[in-house]
Amino acid sequence: MPYFGYVVKANSENKFSGAYEEINKPEIQDKEVLIKTHYSSLNYKDALAATGVKGVVKEYPFIPGIDVAGEVMESNSEYFSVGDLVLATGYKLGMSINGGFGQLVALPSNWIVKLPNGLSLLSAMEIGTAGLTAAASVKKLLDNEISLDKPVLVSGVTGGVGSIAVKLLQHLDIEVHGISGKSSDDEIIKSLNLTKLISRSEFMDEPTKPLNKALYAGAIDTVGGEMLAKMISKIELEGSVSCCGNVGGMNFTSSVFPFILRGISLFGIDSAESKIELKKELWERLATDWKLDLSKNSRVISIEKIDEYIVKILDGSHSGRTVIKHGE
Repeated sequence: MPYFGYVVKANSENKFSGAYEEINKPEIQDKEVLIKTHYSSLNYKDALAATGVKGVVKEYPFIPGIDVAGEVMESNSEYFSVGDLVLATGYKLGMSINGGFGQLVALPSNWIVKLPNGLSLLSAMEIGTAGLTAAASVKKLLDNEISLDKPVLVSGVTGGVGSIAVKLLQHLDIEVHGISGKSSDDEIIKSLNLTKLISRSEFMDEPTKPLNKALYAGAIDTVGGEMLAKMISKIELEGSVSCCGNVGGMNFTSSVFPFILRGISLFGIDSAESKIELKKELWERLATDWKLDLSKNSRVISIEKIDEYIVKILDGSHSGRTVIKHGE
């Protein structure tokens, strides 16, 4: 039977575009697994890969998609059998190996996690890499034993990582303040039930001081750039910041004062390349004691409609999570 995928190609003028077309069935090697994709999800990296941004994908034609949830179709691994329901996120999936925007994905078995009890393939992709990143960010704050006497500050709260981080912190009975460029009338903002919404322009209006008033026990920054510097300056003694994004810029300017006068810890979060053992732990927690209902903050689209949402995620109008369904 034919299989299809969203294939991105460059034309003679080196302009990139994607189309839903027939793809070849991959041949799996030793210790590899062939997955029939049921769902994937749209992430910022996928949008970059789909538009040919330099340095994201090595060569084209290529099938993006850094997340995949589906069923094992063939297996050359002792750990997986035909019919197993599985998940894979990150590593080189959708970066140098064809990803979840295709109906078939061939992956090394040590990149794959069996679907935990308590999650469906759909709910797992409502989480996806964004949710794993949010969970890893929260875990860092908790592992570093931040005080819970003050709120946690989260930036980019309408995005995939930010919105899930907010919901997870609230699930753990932690007060959350959020930063966003969207108004309090935005549907995603309303659904988050933030204790306090801070306007992005208002937050960034005043110059960043080496130390500002210590208002927060910790923070999760999904934006990067000078936003991160400002957030660091507002963290209390022995507080922590998880940093996991760079849409606001790769560089930021800070001083040593938050670190040597307040003992602040700054953690970088890279859920894509993290050890498979950590991913298994996070998936299990998200299926049990950290389980969230993300259906109201997610939409499900067919792969044929992906172009519209790629544009949205690149122009900043995308919010929440977009899950991609293959087939009927």
